Amino acid sequence: MPQTTHNDIKIAALFPGQGSHAVGMGVDLAAEFPHAEEVYAAKERTLPGLRQLVEVGPFDELTLTANQQPALVAASVAAYRAWQAHTGLTPMVAAGHSLGEYSALVAAGVLQLEDALRLTRKRGELMQQAVPEGVGAMSAVMGDPAVVAEVCAGSRGVVQPANFNAPTQTVISGEKAAVDAASTELKARGLKVIPLKVSAPFHCALMEPAAAGLAPDLQAAAYGPYAFPVIANVTAELNDDPKHTADLLGRQITGSVRWVETVQTLAELGVDVFIEFGPGTVLSGLVKRIL
Repeated sequence: MPQTTHNDIKIAALFPGQGSHAVGMGVDLAAEFPHAEEVYAAKERTLPGLRQLVEVGPFDELTLTANQQPALVAASVAAYRAWQAHTGLTPMVAAGHSLGEYSALVAAGVLQLEDALRLTRKRGELMQQAVPEGVGAMSAVMGDPAVVAEVCAGSRGVVQPANFNAPTQTVISGEKAAVDAASTELKARGLKVIPLKVSAPFHCALMEPAAAGLAPDLQAAAYGPYAFPVIANVTAELNDDPKHTADLLGRQITGSVRWVETVQTLAELGVDVFIEFGPGTVLSGLVKRIL
């Protein structure tokens, strides 16, 4: 059963994914809190040069998927460890949006920070390499997610729901031609569609080469016991069994991020407080829209 904190506040720790990055993220925490500084020092030992890129940029280079992913993990874990050292509190449960699942697993003690940094660096490289530039696309769709799923299922080519972010916000991903065709049909049904500026079509079948490439590293990684459960993106269910972790992370690369169901699961568990660890407030905003 999920544990509660020592003062019976039921806390869910949330960890953001790509798009929440910023030059200078976490620098103030590292300067003030030794636990955060330890994370940033470990980041530099593991991936030399990444700390300076985070601290001074340039932003375009930090935005590259292979840099952004481990940088966000470090910033999120630094925030979490500074908070935990300062408050003495422990979450009942954690969840991360896409990439953020790695941060959640580090917070739960399942993955070592250094392993998560190396895995997300390779994950970013493989995801970027999986689809040639211009071949894939992603779009945000405002409207009924059931209609989005129906249109994707009836489309030719690869297009599928990638992120169920909010009750009326779903991101679709796939081949550019298929995404464009689905977007046209969705607009005809009265839904609003916004093309996204992304480097690759994440969380769809086109990411299969990345999933296959990362699988040996995921299987070889060491997974310790869970200090508290983490909700997996692809199932929206609690997991506290290290034996399932590699498989869940592998399936996540091509599977949908079921964030609406994730937040609903947290609410059903009786969570009192949601805390977003990392730069930005994207997940905090989504929680308010979902609940």
